[in-house]
Amino acid sequence: MPKINLKTFFQQISVFIIFILLWKFVIHIFHFPVFILPSPESIFSEYISLLKSGLLLKHTLITLNETLLGFFIGSAIGIFLGYIIAKSKTLEQVLSPYVVAIQTVPVIALAPLVVIWFGFGIESKVVICALIVFFPILVNTIAGIKSVDKNLLRLFKILGATKLQTLSKLEIPSILPILFAGFKIGITLAVIGAVVGEFVGANAGLGYLTIYASGLMDTATVFAALVQLALLGILLYAIICLVERLLIPWHILETKIGKTIKRK
Repeated sequence: MPKINLKTFFQQISVFIIFILLWKFVIHIFHFPVFILPSPESIFSEYISLLKSGLLLKHTLITLNETLLGFFIGSAIGIFLGYIIAKSKTLEQVLSPYVVAIQTVPVIALAPLVVIWFGFGIESKVVICALIVFFPILVNTIAGIKSVDKNLLRLFKILGATKLQTLSKLEIPSILPILFAGFKIGITLAVIGAVVGEFVGANAGLGYLTIYASGLMDTATVFAALVQLALLGILLYAIICLVERLLIPWHILETKIGKTIKRK
């Protein structure tokens, strides 16, 4: 288990306390009404109320389901295509402009089309999540495959290793650190994708709750939903970090050793 850095923890808590105090100070000075900027305590009270009623958990589970499905589908497609493209210079030259072109189109612009094509159900949200996750995973997979040690590849070839053995024993372990960097980006983007999809068309989810509450000028509920989205993103990011630590402990150790050497 990683050691808890108490100094960093107290620094983070201090920043949070300062932020809350500044928030209350701004409300006190400018006399903002509740529907413009509610107080931290009213947001906390609303959050607890939504939690007790089960409404917040209901919408959270829906957004979580959309996020995870989109993340896994987008990651799978990104890894598959990334591996194929990295192995073929011709495919890379031919497909790269189209992949980049698709990525440069804002997801919010594609979302209405996706909803028209796939409907207002979970399918459209999963597609939007997958689209937004796909590119960083694709790019990291290509970069990871290209960074595999060429000398080791030659050694595996000389020893008569099959393509499957080279993939499982050399390429996958080599690309995992770069791939997990993409996963960390992708999981947070997947949450954004789910919310964007719910903004465009949905009857449930944290994005829907945000839009619904803002239409009623219920700003406290909007903030409560945003807090839940932030917590959801942090939780999913932490899970990815934990899985990374379990699957590639040697990379974590190398990073720590490198930092120690730099300090000395």
